Amino acid sequence: MVKAGVMSGPGEKIVIEEFEEPMVEAGGIVLKTIYSEICGTDVHLHHGRLSDVPYPIIPGHVSVGTIEETGGKLKDIDGNELKKGDLISFYDVHEICNECWFCLVAKATTRCPHRKVYGITYSSNEGLLGGWSELIYLKPGVKIMPLGQDIEPEDFISGGCGLLTSFHAVERSGMKLGDEVVIQGTGPVGLFAIAWARSAGAKKIIAVGSPTHRLEAAGAMGADDIINIEGLDSEERVEEVRKRTHGRGADIVIECSGNPQAVYEGVKMTRDAGNYLIVGQYTDAGDISMNPHYDLNKKHINLFGCWGFDFSHFYKAVKMFTRISNDYPFKNLISKTYSLDEANERLRAVENFEVIKAVIKPN
Repeated sequence: MVKAGVMSGPGEKIVIEEFEEPMVEAGGIVLKTIYSEICGTDVHLHHGRLSDVPYPIIPGHVSVGTIEETGGKLKDIDGNELKKGDLISFYDVHEICNECWFCLVAKATTRCPHRKVYGITYSSNEGLLGGWSELIYLKPGVKIMPLGQDIEPEDFISGGCGLLTSFHAVERSGMKLGDEVVIQGTGPVGLFAIAWARSAGAKKIIAVGSPTHRLEAAGAMGADDIINIEGLDSEERVEEVRKRTHGRGADIVIECSGNPQAVYEGVKMTRDAGNYLIVGQYTDAGDISMNPHYDLNKKHINLFGCWGFDFSHFYKAVKMFTRISNDYPFKNLISKTYSLDEANERLRAVENFEVIKAVIKPN
């Protein structure tokens, strides 16, 4: 039998249940979980703030592990054969149709209406389809990325979905060599956005966030300047950014905080004709008021939304990660590793910003 943590519904305690080992179909994989992340999304799931979630679920959407069994000979996207014992991660989004208007015309697979996500939109009644489990069943067609010997599992999972989402955000922001950049929010998405911005050639990176231990991590990840939002009101935070960007504002501002107030401030932190990208508003946290004349039209800014990531971002992020994994203290971002039995404690720690990154080690 296989143990897994199950979230039966919003507000319900995580309980450990036992499942039968999965039967491997042709093209399927059984993955022995080394680590799975504990993400802000899991907090949203526990609060019932995401729609169409088929509770009960096994949370955990980005994970890393070793192949236990395969349903026949399988290859990765580069044509390399996958075999037992390989260290891999996988693209958590599954069943993108490649037939709808969004897939074929808009080339925006993150908006495919048929997409399903491990740890979020699969019920535990359908099997071991989330990372808070000793084993994960990867359905036929799930996209696999070998991590090889160049990436340690602790380094990769220190970012989890934040590593991948932030890669998409930096790419979509239109960042260019020599840009001055502001990152709003110093959780995992913001911290990895700093590292990717540095890799993309940003001249100056300003991290805006709190609390202190996350700001210290922002410095270690490559931020040149840090603004602690605590003790500053909205106008003062904007003014601090302007002071440090020649009075103009930043070329690129990326919102990674999840707080709607950050959007109101971030537009004002962006220079005229600059780019503002929102990636942190993953759930409905409320409305803001803006003046479309002064904040958008007259400023002549480019405004982007950014939802999740597609396989191209996953693939490129992993390949790039092999080049930068020795340049940053990634594994130090893991504040604590939890067992399956500590599920409720770990959710509280993430919700209360007590940790930078929390991960679960099911085995």
